[in-house]
Amino acid sequence: MAPRESSQDPVGTPDPVEKGFATLATLRIGVKAFVDKDGEKRKAEILSIQQRKGQPYYYVHYEEFNKRLDEWIQAERIDLSKEVEWPAPEKPEKKKTGTTQSKNSKADSKVPKGQKRPRPGTSSEASATPEATSANIPGKAPRPSKAGGKENSESIAVVQTEVLDGSTRLDDEEIDLEDVQDAAAAAKAAAPETFSREEEIEKLRTSGSMTQNQTEISRVRNLTRIQMGAHEIEPWYFSPYPIEYTEEDMMYICEFCLSYFGELRQFERHRAKCTLLHPPGNEIYRDDYISFFEIDGRRQRTYCRNLCLISKLFLDHKTLYYDVDPFLFYCMCTRDEYGCHLVGYFSKEKDSAEGYNLACILTLPQHQRKGFGRLLMAFSYELSKREGKLGSPEKPLSDLGLLGYRAYWQETVIDILMEGRSEVTVEELSALSAMTTNDVLHTLQNLNMLRYTKGQHVIVLTDAVVAAKEKQKEKEKLKKRHNIDPERLQWKPPVFTAASRTWNW
Repeated sequence: MAPRESSQDPVGTPDPVEKGFATLATLRIGVKAFVDKDGEKRKAEILSIQQRKGQPYYYVHYEEFNKRLDEWIQAERIDLSKEVEWPAPEKPEKKKTGTTQSKNSKADSKVPKGQKRPRPGTSSEASATPEATSANIPGKAPRPSKAGGKENSESIAVVQTEVLDGSTRLDDEEIDLEDVQDAAAAAKAAAPETFSREEEIEKLRTSGSMTQNQTEISRVRNLTRIQMGAHEIEPWYFSPYPIEYTEEDMMYICEFCLSYFGELRQFERHRAKCTLLHPPGNEIYRDDYISFFEIDGRRQRTYCRNLCLISKLFLDHKTLYYDVDPFLFYCMCTRDEYGCHLVGYFSKEKDSAEGYNLACILTLPQHQRKGFGRLLMAFSYELSKREGKLGSPEKPLSDLGLLGYRAYWQETVIDILMEGRSEVTVEELSALSAMTTNDVLHTLQNLNMLRYTKGQHVIVLTDAVVAAKEKQKEKEKLKKRHNIDPERLQWKPPVFTAASRTWNW
């Protein structure tokens, strides 16, 4: 390895950047090197290194790019003719005082007779037992434990909202930084300070969650590519599929039953036998463009479990649990002569104490930028209208989810105000749209349409908002925009027993 050079940042940062030439043998996690990306050399940080089929693979993050573009690359794409930046050395921990060390040594020396001294770095509670290791494999539930009450679950459920709508551009609106910062702070506070395999296994045994440490696990994507129907997709984030699938260059997913396979021959044999042509639920909506299917997580656990695994590939801070019983899943599909093809879905609690009408929403990447996300949101509010309730998505929202919902809320409120009604209150807007009053107020404030005059708040429809709406209508005529027709909804609010509304523990 060539001698390293230390260069000081001209801005005056206190930490120097250590540079030098490297070889494949000296590359390690944290090194920043130039990587060939679409014919250009871009600086990227190595986040993980794995051996696959005897060859080293490097998981890299490109600087100044979204983490969705992180990918596994081979060594040939790393340019070692240029200097690399070495990671800063870890700061040494403060040495313990001699008094503390002597006390610990004396305590360690006192071991009762008949008991062996535990080895350093091991713990009897965090042992990799068969019950713990089986929790990493979707479809296999941990064995029941007398101590922990959550290991009896058999499925996966979405318990943290992570809304993703690709039909909304980031530059159309500003992100609510307070909501994003609050969500980031909550995720940071929930993540443990240290991470180790033993601690992760222990948490799997006691809590039933498939992904505990979001900061560490979701940082590295474990699948390279997936094939779903006629589309080949690069996943964005980590998803807890069985570890044997992570070594394959391609994972094949049946677009009708959502079963997954690591080899093409296995997938082709499955497709020759699979008879499912639509999601395994009741079709509650159909028009000339799309269909909606309602699926009970208690009756179709395997399908809903696989659906959650797919959505985790494209949602960053999404938490998966071993139970989908308390949720309903509404899958949106397009139809052709071959069957109903999944486009997106949203999940909903059967009995939400907070009144949420949506828990998680996803438009698959191959169908984004086509307005499907807006249709999913509109359909969730149509269900709320049929139930006679006010609904709102589960909080906190992700950045893209916040933009998508903010655009939908603004459009809905403006449409109601432009119908010609001279006077309307916030409560009336809420009742007509099935939106909560908080969401209506949030929308009016963002549009600067809520004014305070003569001792009361007044809703003002500004000229700028009207002009923007007229311009949007012209675009909709050219694109032939689709909407949800409430008369085509064949659905009554289902009634569930107490057992079907709770976790299957």
